[in-house]
This record gives sequence, structure tokens and C-alpha cells, in this order.
Amino acid sequence: MNRIEKIGLPRIIIALFLISLYIVAPFVGVSLKTAFSDTAVRVGMNIILVLSLVPMIQGGTGLNFGMPLGVEAGLLGAVISIELGLTGIFGFIGAILISIPIGVVFGIMYGKILNKVKGGEMMIATYVGFSSVALMCIMWLILPFKRPNMIWAYGGEGLRTTISIEGYWDKILGNSFGELLFFGILAFGIREFFKTKSGLSMKAVGSNENFAKSIGVNIDKVRIKSVVLSTVISAVGIIVYQQSFGFIQLYLAPFYMAFPAIAAILIGGASVNKATVTNVIIGTFLFQGIITMTPVVISGLIKTDMSETIRVIISNGMIIYALTRKGGGR
Repeated sequence: MNRIEKIGLPRIIIALFLISLYIVAPFVGVSLKTAFSDTAVRVGMNIILVLSLVPMIQGGTGLNFGMPLGVEAGLLGAVISIELGLTGIFGFIGAILISIPIGVVFGIMYGKILNKVKGGEMMIATYVGFSSVALMCIMWLILPFKRPNMIWAYGGEGLRTTISIEGYWDKILGNSFGELLFFGILAFGIREFFKTKSGLSMKAVGSNENFAKSIGVNIDKVRIKSVVLSTVISAVGIIVYQQSFGFIQLYLAPFYMAFPAIAAILIGGASVNKATVTNVIIGTFLFQGIITMTPVVISGLIKTDMSETIRVIISNGMIIYALTRKGGGR
């Protein structure tokens, strides 16, 4: 009972449901090899975006509903990399290196806003994320990009809604193994960071602001650092997502990207003020596994292709469930 309490009954139920889907899959014509491969691909695509939530949670600024701001920084880095004609590993690294300073600037502004609304960070963060998407919808039309495969053909200006990265850095990490290895490097860096003085200060602020203040920690400065770190990692995360997906999606595409990531980390056992890399791994696998397997298995059982409808129902249902557990309840 103690072990069940530690793991959390909801996570056990979700894990058993996912296992049952894998068991049923061969009986409805779904290859287990394909099922595991598809799950691994989706986990690899999304896991860094989920990882980006850890610094803000640990730093006491709550769940990062403003993730679209960091995603926009990554999108800017990606399109600038293509505009410069960078290809292969240089294009991928170039996109990341370009997005980092943009993410830092965005993160500092975002952090200063959150410092002015302590106690209401998650609500304000949601509006920051939505507003950033709306603002960038305008910027994608007026920024001076000229590469023919990115701009609208009939007007000669303004970026297209979807931009292919084929010939640039499509699948540059190879497969899901490469993406998970890249995640492992970032996760190791995050884990080591939280052993440093800055990382320990961040954890202290997230755990108990009064205690952190009593030992001389600059609360506002540490909170801004946590926001900057989350924003930069989410910028990197969307670039990894894009290289796997094969396309850059602009305009309204980033609008709801925060919700699946937040649902995943909460399902993994995180709360609004405590999160670990383990929560990221468990939550991403459970969330992406369920929304990958449920549609194909149910469609196979009822002999009707309702995969997209079922995926929307399941993913939104899990998001609602996870958000009701934001306090870390089991």
C-alpha cells in the first residue's frame, strides 16, 4: 500500500490501461513493433518541451502556460536558420544557437511580468502565451524574409503557414533514439544545474520563499532565471520537434502547445512547486503512449476510422484530468 501511495493510484491505472492497449493491439491488426516505434517517436518529439517546465516549477513560478512564448523563440531561430541557408547539423545547431538569445530576451521580459503578479502567475502566463502567438501572427507577415520556399508565392512576402525543412535539417537526429539521447544530455545538464548554488537557490525559492529570503536569496532575480531557463529550453524543444515532424508550423500552431506538456508532467507526478526529470520521463511516456495507442486500437475494434476524433477526446480528457491534479494529489 505504501508503494502504491508513493507511485500514485492514478498513474498505476493509466499505466495498466496503456499496457492493456499494447496487449490488445496485435488482435486488432496493429503491429507491436509499429506501436512501440510510434510511441517512441512521439515521446522523442515532445519530451524536451515537457522538460522545459521543470525550472519554472522548481523556481516557484508555477506551471508554464506561457510556453508558446518560448516556442515562438524557437520558431524564429528555425526560420532564420533556413533564411541563412544553413543545412544539416549546422542548420540544426544554428537554429538552436539563434533561438537561445531570443529566448533569453523573451524570458527576461516574461519573468519581469510574472514578478509583478505573484500569486496569479499561471493565469497571467496563459495570456502572455496567447498574446505572443497573436503578436507573432503579425510579425510572420511583416518580417523581411526572402527565401522563396518560405514566403507566399502570390505576394512575394510574408511567411507561409507551413514550411518544409526537407533539404535543411529534417530528421537530423536520425530517429527517436537520437532525440532521446539529445534529451538525456539536456536532462543531465538540468539535473546537474540544480546541484549548483544557483539551482539550489531556485529550489529554495520554489519550496519556501520566506526561508529563501532569510538566507539572502534575491527572490525576483531567481524567479527570472527560472523563467529564462524554461523559455530557452522550450525554444530548443520546438526545434527538436520540428526536425522530427519535418515541417515548421507558424501562426496559430503554437497556441495550445503548453497544455499537453503540462498534462504530461502532472500525470508523471509533478505538482505546481515540485518537478523532477523522472516526472518528465514517466509523464511523457504515459501521455504520449495513451494518445498514440488508444485511437488505433479502438478504431481497430469498431472497424471504423475515428482515430483523429478519438485522439482529440482522449488527449483533452487527459489534460482535464491532469489539471485537476495540479496540487500533486494522488
